[in-house]
Amino acid sequence: MARKAAPLGPATAGQKRKAPSLCPLAAARARVPPPPASGWASLPTDLTLLVACRVLAADVVDYIAFRGACSGWRVCTPSPRDPTLRQRHLRPRGWVALCGGDAVRPDDAGEVTFLHTRTARCLRVSLPELRRYRVVGFTDGLLILLHKRDTTVRVLHPFTRVAVDLPPLGPAYHEVVRNRISMLGMRAAVCDASAAATIAVVVWFPWTPGVLSAVPFGQVWEVIHKDMELLNTLPFQGRLYGFLRLTTKIVQVYPPNPLGPVVAHVPDKFGRPCHCEYHLVESGRDMLLVVQHENVKREGTEPWQCYAFAMFRVDISDRWRLFPVISLGNQALFLHMDRCLSVSAKDLPSIRSNSVYFSVFLPDHVVLHSLSDRSFERPTMLCQVHNMKERIRPSVRPFTIADHLLTYCSHREWARGLMFHEYNGVPRCFDNLWKKIRAQDSQLRIPRTIRGDTNGKDNFLYKINYVSSVHKE
Repeated sequence: MARKAAPLGPATAGQKRKAPSLCPLAAARARVPPPPASGWASLPTDLTLLVACRVLAADVVDYIAFRGACSGWRVCTPSPRDPTLRQRHLRPRGWVALCGGDAVRPDDAGEVTFLHTRTARCLRVSLPELRRYRVVGFTDGLLILLHKRDTTVRVLHPFTRVAVDLPPLGPAYHEVVRNRISMLGMRAAVCDASAAATIAVVVWFPWTPGVLSAVPFGQVWEVIHKDMELLNTLPFQGRLYGFLRLTTKIVQVYPPNPLGPVVAHVPDKFGRPCHCEYHLVESGRDMLLVVQHENVKREGTEPWQCYAFAMFRVDISDRWRLFPVISLGNQALFLHMDRCLSVSAKDLPSIRSNSVYFSVFLPDHVVLHSLSDRSFERPTMLCQVHNMKERIRPSVRPFTIADHLLTYCSHREWARGLMFHEYNGVPRCFDNLWKKIRAQDSQLRIPRTIRGDTNGKDNFLYKINYVSSVHKE
């Protein structure tokens, strides 16, 4: 039977009002907090810092990737961007720049491919700012650049993009160098500044005596050595060492030594300096001295089989004592007059351990010498593209890691975008290639020094300071 609807009007006298038929409201539920984060992102700060320190000790590029993996990790770890570029543990040590081999300069390409010698990992880094500069040197993975228009010098960290600028070299060129070919072949290295918590850049020029240095925010380049021609150099522990041209003398280039630049001599038992080549190599945490000399007991009749090598570990803390080294173990050395390199064959299996890769002045330039069995090989014999007269075959690809490492040691070929084993000596018949090289070199413009007439004398707008403590031999 249907229930009668209650009257809509007000209740009459003596009629009882019915209670509302709605259900009572349920109590509001308390908001449940989200579950705590789990996994690696929830690491405590102290453990995150511990992991970050170990990653940074291995490689700064891995440390940058570590901070980019999680916002929490990025907040609680220090930034890898060092505005002074002085902290060596924040430099990309162990990374070497590869060459494309297509005659395209890195500054024209606006990018550089880097190889990590301990993991064989490659990274192509876009650096559009390179198009205004020439690459004139490397130190601990840092790029040293020369501006093509105003000759200012810049030190660039390729992975953090931190840049440190130095004064122009134009005035120093007109005062000291005065040779455009020497300017095109200039070399540079980064050292620790002796008087401030910053870096110093040291530059020198082939076929021109004189070494200059400058610090960031400085106004001048200082001539620290007037009569010094360098061949092989090595930045080591914040200092710069090298060999004087056609001598057996090891010199401390920067900072200037108050007792004189010569710090050691190579033993004379290896023959005349004009018949030897001397190299300084950083291997691990040690400095190695490698002497390439003529072998009296020849192992064969070929010209490249007349060489022998003597190696010493240099203890710079004990009056530059030399300790003979018989074996390199898992290491392999790449030797050139521009720079030398030591890599582990354990990390790069295609490299032969306990061996030396070097070059000779022959149509086939690269020679591999094994210190274990004293054998010689020509690993690029079938990759020769010319016979110094004409092209005999196209470029053989892909290049090996050994090809890239030896090209990295030869800065002239690397800066031109050419592989060392193919173009260490470009024949004159390669007209198009030479035309391209000249066009690229013409991009470097050295501005004229502005002069002002004061009391009848010409005063340079930029002054070149000569250090009073320059030492002569």
